[in-house]
Amino acid sequence: MSNVDVVVTGLGATTPLGGDVASTWDAMLAGRSGVSPLTQEWAGELPVRIAAQLKVDPSEIIDRVKLRRMDRAEAMGVISAREAWADAGFAEGSYDPERLAVSYGTGIGGVLTTLGQNEILEKSGPRRVSPHTVPMLMPNGPAAYIGLELGAKAGVRAMASACATGAEAVALALDLIRLGRADVVVAGSTEAVVHPLPIAGFASMRAMSTRNDEPEKASRPWDKNRDGFVLGEGAGTLVLERADHAAARGARVYARLAGAGITSDGFDIVQPDPECNGGIRAMKMAIRDAGLTGADIQHVNAHATSTPVGDMGEIKGIREAIGSHPILTSTKSMSGHLLGAAGALESIATILALRDGVIPPTINLDEPDDRLDLEVAAHKARSVELRVAMNNSFGFGGHNVALIFTQP
Repeated sequence: MSNVDVVVTGLGATTPLGGDVASTWDAMLAGRSGVSPLTQEWAGELPVRIAAQLKVDPSEIIDRVKLRRMDRAEAMGVISAREAWADAGFAEGSYDPERLAVSYGTGIGGVLTTLGQNEILEKSGPRRVSPHTVPMLMPNGPAAYIGLELGAKAGVRAMASACATGAEAVALALDLIRLGRADVVVAGSTEAVVHPLPIAGFASMRAMSTRNDEPEKASRPWDKNRDGFVLGEGAGTLVLERADHAAARGARVYARLAGAGITSDGFDIVQPDPECNGGIRAMKMAIRDAGLTGADIQHVNAHATSTPVGDMGEIKGIREAIGSHPILTSTKSMSGHLLGAAGALESIATILALRDGVIPPTINLDEPDDRLDLEVAAHKARSVELRVAMNNSFGFGGHNVALIFTQP
């Protein structure tokens, strides 16, 4: 545990539930689903024909000429970062660009550009390939664009740890500030992979829901009838700041990032450890880092993706690492699984739950798994006075990240 306090002073998002943080949060509290049918022609032959697509397309926000030079994931990252930066309210001269860093990731990177430009190459030849292809497809592209937009000069870090990416980017930001390498870090993640190849690949693994006729009911964490996750797209951004730096400029503070834990399973490239050993260690590490005990954790925004194995392993892990008292939710029931961007969006949901004293619901939990022996805020938002909450993110490759947020 460090004696340097780190606080959250800005939030930004673009998601299947809304084009910004406020509309996304309103949709979550109302229990609305962002999952819909894929109406694109290419989806007709796929075994999975549903996804959680952006509520507001980047073309409605970013100038067309600029957008042509950006992958969709980059555009979404920039949109959410702009909102977070504006929300943090920095006045001119209130920060040093040489003390401003970016910690931003994506699970897969510019796959839409890679596949799209490859199709152009095959159909029309090399002269038709965009000169912007490489900056558009490189995995550090979103982080780099955000760093350029904000003039960040304390380092631009690009994270890639599958579905744990967003949470790990936030954890790295905590380290950067604690180590004295930055005063302010813009952290988060983005993902845009609604395309036939990723969908076909996940479907071949039998990882995705095939509830094509009931898209809004397809994402159902902990439910007996769950049959896999629903692919989503979007981005989330947090502005993290040294507490005394935020106080000196009179910033509004959402929450304190009190601790983080990062571990790896050493188990399998895609299958989670059914005993959740790595997740347990990450949660316990975060609790120690925050100087707390398991008894202090009141709420967990769980990773819970709606897969048969992963959901219940995490339940076992939470019970062992924290206890049987926290109230759980899985906002993926509404947003779908944003892959690399999940941890950032769910961190925002955790922070807003603390701010408003309300836990967003887990929808579609109609028949709870017999092994679900922890309390879940099912169907409707739950008003609870919260002081401490945790967000879990676990990813392919055995990446585990737990983040603890507290009242400021």
